[in-house]
Amino acid sequence: MTMQPTVERWGLFDLACTAVAEGNPFDVRFGATFRYQHRAVQVSGFCDGSGVYRVRFMPDTEGLWSYETFCDLAGLNGVTGEFRCTPPSAGNRGPVAVAERYHFRYADGSPYYQIGTTCYAWAHQGEALEQQTLRTLATAPFNKMRMCVFPKHYRYNANEPEFYPFERQTDGSFDWTRFEPAFWRHFEGRVADLQALGIEADLILFHPYDRWGFSEMPPEADERYLRYAVARLASYRNVWWSFANEYDLMRTKSMADWDRFFRLVQAQDPYQRLRSIHNCRGFYDHAQPWVTHQSIQHRAPENTVQWREQYGKPVVIDETQYEGNIPESWGSLTPEMMVSRFWEGAVRGGYVGHGETYLDAADELWWSKGGVLRGQSAPRLHFLAQVLARGPQRGYDPVAGGLRSGFAAASKGQDLYLVYCSHQQPGLLQGVLPDDADFAVEVLDTWNMTCEARPGTVSGQFQLPLPTRPWMAALLTRVEAP
Repeated sequence: MTMQPTVERWGLFDLACTAVAEGNPFDVRFGATFRYQHRAVQVSGFCDGSGVYRVRFMPDTEGLWSYETFCDLAGLNGVTGEFRCTPPSAGNRGPVAVAERYHFRYADGSPYYQIGTTCYAWAHQGEALEQQTLRTLATAPFNKMRMCVFPKHYRYNANEPEFYPFERQTDGSFDWTRFEPAFWRHFEGRVADLQALGIEADLILFHPYDRWGFSEMPPEADERYLRYAVARLASYRNVWWSFANEYDLMRTKSMADWDRFFRLVQAQDPYQRLRSIHNCRGFYDHAQPWVTHQSIQHRAPENTVQWREQYGKPVVIDETQYEGNIPESWGSLTPEMMVSRFWEGAVRGGYVGHGETYLDAADELWWSKGGVLRGQSAPRLHFLAQVLARGPQRGYDPVAGGLRSGFAAASKGQDLYLVYCSHQQPGLLQGVLPDDADFAVEVLDTWNMTCEARPGTVSGQFQLPLPTRPWMAALLTRVEAP
């Protein structure tokens, strides 16, 4: 038996035991109950191959925890021990959860403004390219990564992965009852790499772009896979569950299947990580109680307010087309439009996702394989992140009429307003603010990444001169009376 005597709050406690099992070792029931004072948390474990059984746990309270294992194998049943949970290290803010109905927050209370990106198959590209992706992410603005658990087969992504999630047989088929630990060790290592960079791992559990049969597994294999994935990965504090990319293109799965998958993961996950599902054409019913937030594919973030009101949950437009130059229309968005869609979503109280699809001789497109960023939107999204970080703890909520009906969109935070003019280029911004307070003015050029503080203040009905060019915004901050 191996374990750590101390684990930081929201860190990962890993208990490993060794035993020999007759038959399929992946059929062995193994886990532990963790206790702190009056609390008891039951956690499922998993077989890690070569007779090793593991159970992982994320403690959320500092102090002394105890545990006791349960197992079908007598030698691993009733093993007891304890460990101490210590304060979190620098940069460890805990997992992200829904807050204030439409927004997100870290467990330590810090606001989380999502600036996400998509690299579907980056964790299946081999060490050299994966390390390049991590080096790129280290200086990029993104704090969430959408990524597939299963490898992906699609245009610009036809290479064979190094690892497979199930044991492959001599005839090339997979044994759906036996997992391949090497795959899972590699994959969870990439999740841990993202965690070290402060990036949430939005794990796509199913997708239709497949040539290996993972999208057409029988129901019992689907459920076995989900239980194993939760047991191995849920204890990483940066994990989110995305049940599918374009679920409505997976013809072998019914709506009842998706409902069942949600309920299964909800029941198995002791930490209740964030849960969503991504569409191609028709939306899933995001009002279902097991859905924590909306994951949307749509080119118009202008609809964010409608989706907020319809489902009453945070809106994350994970795919609003991609910046790039490939022939496909969904992958040839200009960088200006990519950045603008982020701002459009933000001022309407939602969150938008990035992707990049520039042609490459080696087919190393960021949206699928990662590697390097070739576009111009990323630094502008860093500018947006800096602006949002100055905002309210609870997040921005939309202002009806955008301070000026029919024109610029605006969000209200605590004691401030954020206004965005999009592709229009008014030389004069007019609007109405509360007349019982004064507001300092900063004019933002969202493309050129400049912030100009204007002298004086505005209040009530106001007029604000702007440069006559598109992509302008304004930040209006309440000034405290002397």
